[in-house]
Amino acid sequence: MTAQSKITKTYDIEFKGVTKRFGDVVAVDNVSLSVERGSFFSFLGPSGCGKTSSLRLIAGFDQPTEGDVFIGGHSVVGTPSHKRPVNMVFQQYALFPHMDVRDNIAYGLRQRSPKPSNQEILKRVDETLEMVRLSGYGKRRVWELSGGQQQRVALARALINRPTCLLLDEPLAALDRKLRSEMQMELQTLQRDVGITFILVTHDQEEALSMSDRICIMREGKIVQSGSPRDLYDNPRNRYVADFVGKTNFFNGKICDVNATGATIQIDSGLSLLGAPAKGAAPLIIGGKASIAVRPEMISITAADHTKFHPGVSLPGKVINRIFLGERSEYLIETQGHGEVLVLSPKNITGSTQSFVPGDQVSISWQAESALVLADT
Repeated sequence: MTAQSKITKTYDIEFKGVTKRFGDVVAVDNVSLSVERGSFFSFLGPSGCGKTSSLRLIAGFDQPTEGDVFIGGHSVVGTPSHKRPVNMVFQQYALFPHMDVRDNIAYGLRQRSPKPSNQEILKRVDETLEMVRLSGYGKRRVWELSGGQQQRVALARALINRPTCLLLDEPLAALDRKLRSEMQMELQTLQRDVGITFILVTHDQEEALSMSDRICIMREGKIVQSGSPRDLYDNPRNRYVADFVGKTNFFNGKICDVNATGATIQIDSGLSLLGAPAKGAAPLIIGGKASIAVRPEMISITAADHTKFHPGVSLPGKVINRIFLGERSEYLIETQGHGEVLVLSPKNITGSTQSFVPGDQVSISWQAESALVLADT
């Protein structure tokens, strides 16, 4: 088997040393990545990080300044967008208001040369409507549909062309929170059913974590870290990733001891805290700046007069805010000299939660192995 056939069999998308410049601005900076066939892949990052520029390079709306882009093992540099085996779903859907649902979905097929027969087009439209659970909606007008239904029409219009990859440019941003959650599950189910590669661009960490097989976190045009959602959440390589993926408490200070199992950080308040080194992170150097990172759900909260023994870190504090979130409560705790700490307290097995109100004196605690040491980079 040749190297080329192996690439074709394994990957749908590859970047090899891709750079994209707009004048003096470097939007994508020497990026190399591979997207496995049939996977759900996400570019995640804040505005201006290079994620949308990367998607546009795949779509063919822009060409790389340097490097090479492969789709299905073949270089597509210089290939215009309409000749690439990809389709895109935009944030605003871009549906045609003068057409009904059926004609919107069939539009791409009717632009092909040679054009499929009318019978083939009708068959494919019906199959695609059923795929996105819109059977019976073919004669509806766009304005007669809900936001979620419009999104499904946009998906159907892209999928009917049977692309190698479906590109999703923040397609859920216009939906309300409840509908967005429902559509996240629908997109996952749809991706598994059709078996093609989905590539999502989003700034919403929850969206990327809940939907993706693999996530690429970007910053200033570069890949900071890529991996599975669990790997990125549990093993961030630096503070940027830990801060961007989920909520995290940071205690800043200097490294005063390093051993085989972890490190001790003397934080700015003078307290010494233990933590485990992050996998694949920069080496920890005594005297160097670092942060202890602790996820809110790893912290326990009890009343200040509670006598339970805490084997790890225990800090007194006062509740300054509480948000009830149904399945859990979120507390903001002001500690004595160590800053504010966010705590997530889930319901227990009986369905109740510990109840604290602003002003209550409490004790918060966590075990050293629940904390990560992240060197400043």
